[in-house]
Amino acid sequence: MSAALPATDPALKILKTVWGYDAFRGVQAEIVETVAGGGNALVLMPTGGGKSLCYQVPSLLRPGVGIIVSPLIALMKDQVDTLRALGVRAAYLNSTLSPEGVREVEAALLSGELDLLYAAPERLLLPRTLDLLERAPVALFAVDEAHCVSQWGHDFRPEYQGLNVLPERFAHIPRLALTATADDRTRADILRVLGLHGAPQFISSFDRPNIQYRVAAKEGPKTQLLDFIRSEHAGDAGIVYCLSRKSVEDTAAWLQAQGVDAVAYHAGLSPRERNHAQDRFLNEEGLVVVATVAFGMGIDKPNVRFVAHLDLPKSMESYYQETGRAGRDGLASTAWMVYGLADVVNVRRMLAGSDAPEEVKRVEAGKLDALLTFCETAACRREVLLAYFGETFQGPCGNCDTCLNPPQVRDMTREAQMALSAAIRTGNRYGAAHLTDVLLGRATEKVVGMGHHTLPTFGVGAGHDEKVWRGVLRQLVSLGYLAAGEYHGLSATGKARALLKGETRLTLREDTLQPKAAKRERTRDRGGSRAPVAPADQPLFEALRAWRLSRARSLGVPPYVIFTDATLKGIAEFRPTSHALLGTVSGVGQRKLADYGDEVVQLVRDSLDGAAPAPVSAAERGARENSAVLGILNGRPAEAVPTDPAKTEAVAQALRELRQTLSRDTGHSSFVVFPNATLQALAERQPRTLTELQDIPGFGPKRVDAYGDQVVAAVREALGSEDLGF
Repeated sequence: MSAALPATDPALKILKTVWGYDAFRGVQAEIVETVAGGGNALVLMPTGGGKSLCYQVPSLLRPGVGIIVSPLIALMKDQVDTLRALGVRAAYLNSTLSPEGVREVEAALLSGELDLLYAAPERLLLPRTLDLLERAPVALFAVDEAHCVSQWGHDFRPEYQGLNVLPERFAHIPRLALTATADDRTRADILRVLGLHGAPQFISSFDRPNIQYRVAAKEGPKTQLLDFIRSEHAGDAGIVYCLSRKSVEDTAAWLQAQGVDAVAYHAGLSPRERNHAQDRFLNEEGLVVVATVAFGMGIDKPNVRFVAHLDLPKSMESYYQETGRAGRDGLASTAWMVYGLADVVNVRRMLAGSDAPEEVKRVEAGKLDALLTFCETAACRREVLLAYFGETFQGPCGNCDTCLNPPQVRDMTREAQMALSAAIRTGNRYGAAHLTDVLLGRATEKVVGMGHHTLPTFGVGAGHDEKVWRGVLRQLVSLGYLAAGEYHGLSATGKARALLKGETRLTLREDTLQPKAAKRERTRDRGGSRAPVAPADQPLFEALRAWRLSRARSLGVPPYVIFTDATLKGIAEFRPTSHALLGTVSGVGQRKLADYGDEVVQLVRDSLDGAAPAPVSAAERGARENSAVLGILNGRPAEAVPTDPAKTEAVAQALRELRQTLSRDTGHSSFVVFPNATLQALAERQPRTLTELQDIPGFGPKRVDAYGDQVVAAVREALGSEDLGF
């Protein structure tokens, strides 16, 4: 099955009617066909690549309920809220439910009243739950974040290994394992634990073309971060990762003091504080979360516009997983990181000092080496990143810092020899700052006190500045020529011997801070990027976002549960003025069209009121003309043609003044009181009674009850006694 399915295909019909998408992406269609047909599968798909649809659609196609193993309570609630907004019967079983709530979910499961049920592995493995599942109509088992089953995975969770009960007790039910990152060892563990040997493996491209990758040398990290946010992502939602809890709290407090709406999140906070931070992030627009890696797997927010690292992650897998939380909606986003020599030393020391078996340490050290290669490369970053995951990509990508502003690369064998010699002659026990002083010829108290001012290497590097030597030392550590000791002292490794003897040459990059702004702006839309919206569409886009936030708050759900930014962008660009046209926008399914169609169409009409319409395609123009001719625009009768423009304008002005008064009194936005399209209809029809008012498009019973008397009074006053026959 390909992504281009016939329109009559049941899977495609569900995709369109429930989610509002016209076609599957990549290998989604093949996965859906395999699992819906009763087969098992292993799915490797990048964050934001659409893994959820791979089990949600088959769950709706197959008889019974899809059981989804999910690692975090927050993620379950988020998924269930989103599905319920789409009209899908979804629920979860976890510790947040009361005993009565658990019984209600269990009863719904047994009676076949659910389409999907989410549960943590601990809950699933309870004897009570397993017995329940044996009596329930189960459509499939989907194990999300499946890399957690393996000690080789970057987020190993022992409880996941208990899922080997699934092939033992439910061998006849399809099993689907899904993850964003898994090397060969991790993949083998997933296949073994979940009994998936022989099952097809679907591996999507790991490329996220909408993400711009940037790595800079760490100088003043907090100031660098602030400059980055203010210049490129002011008002955007973002995640900032730090290594320590103290750094998290300090950075969050500092950003707040600089006027950035930021909140801290780490495992040392109380559950209430963590939940509050996460709820704010999910439900508000433009909040920045500063966090340790404790904040991550449960985050399904699609409009995270940037992920920043102020400290080095421990592996390429961690980096990819964390940066993948940006731009899940496909719009332009940034993965931004600063790091320095101290970061490299700290992460290497943490790995060396861990209690893990030696084999695990060696594997983790190799993963860190790969990440450092990615950081230090002068080649296309996307090419290096994808090569790590076994994918060939022919750069340049045009959307990473090394492509946008290629760094200077030169032979620095002589400088490397100087730095290595300084480390050796000082006893392989001093840190980068001391070695830099020796190389620059600084007769500090410590240098003189240790007698290092008499060494042949004292002052040999005076031809370069401190920044150059910091970069050289950092790259030598990254490349394995220098190793960090217990007290951050640097020592030459066996690998350095050939370099010192001149048997090999070393080419290093000169540090560059960031792409030139002009180049960056010219290439923002490369690779299918859809953001930012065009200036002409910005007012409507912002109006839609404001409406979405208000609607989400009234329903108690995150804004993206209503519509994603990508869908709002599509609406702002297409400007649909009817339900039929709105239903063609990607991400607008039948349930959302029914729930929000009237309000969105009115917002679009408001944006066009008194302004020249944006250019539209011939097909769109034809659809609008046909709708008007047939009198089916939103299922409403065509408005009456006014007979006296002066009277119409007088009524319209009176209604505008009334709407302003009602807006102040109620605290609602003007378009919530009644939008411009309704105001125009009132001005043209000029209703004198509540009965006449009920026939006005957009003025339903609730508005009649709330504002009817005042509207009729305003119309009568605007028309005057003579027109009313007094």
